[in-house]
Amino acid sequence: MLDQFIFILEGVPLSLALTIAALFFGFILAILYTGVLTLWEGKLPAKFMRGFIIFFTGTPLLVQIFLFYTGPGQFEFIKNSFLWSLFSQAWFCAVLALSLNSAAYTAQLFYGAVKNISKNQWEACLALGMSRFEAMKILIPLALRRALPSYSNEIVLIFKSTSLVQGITLLDIMGRARELSGQTYDSITYYAMAGVIYLVINAILIVIAKLMEKRALAFEN
Repeated sequence: MLDQFIFILEGVPLSLALTIAALFFGFILAILYTGVLTLWEGKLPAKFMRGFIIFFTGTPLLVQIFLFYTGPGQFEFIKNSFLWSLFSQAWFCAVLALSLNSAAYTAQLFYGAVKNISKNQWEACLALGMSRFEAMKILIPLALRRALPSYSNEIVLIFKSTSLVQGITLLDIMGRARELSGQTYDSITYYAMAGVIYLVINAILIVIAKLMEKRALAFEN
């Protein structure tokens, strides 16, 4: 039984790598989305971005993963281009789907934090002769710090969401548990092992997120 547990445990690096990559790219994209929503509020770019966000928050992540993994192969111009070398890789499709999904949810969080910036702070920046873009460079970092407690939940959600990539042949934690279950038909044992691993790692991620939150919000105490 120990050998099987170690086999499932060997999927942790892949799950963590997917989590880190998705959070990194998702965070950068979320900043860009927030900038578009703030700078072009009520205009076409912001409306387009809202539609993009609605798609990724309104459809299941599993559907998005399968769309990226199986969809591009339906188009000859993609198969005959350099893009196919990327979309033919399950790892790339998983990171892409997780990143875009995370970016959509995170952008909503960040935009809400920006909207909560007081009118006086905006006016103070504008009164100093700053453009709206220059004011954003000062005020958005402040808003992001205040959004950190909610963003810490996204870290845990993304890690748990990596369990869906087993559907596109990746041997993460869940993928390895599923493989053992298929070989022995002992689903309860191996899925329980996977659950324990997820639980422990999530607890560690929560502690790390709380420490980051405490340090980032120290200026408000």
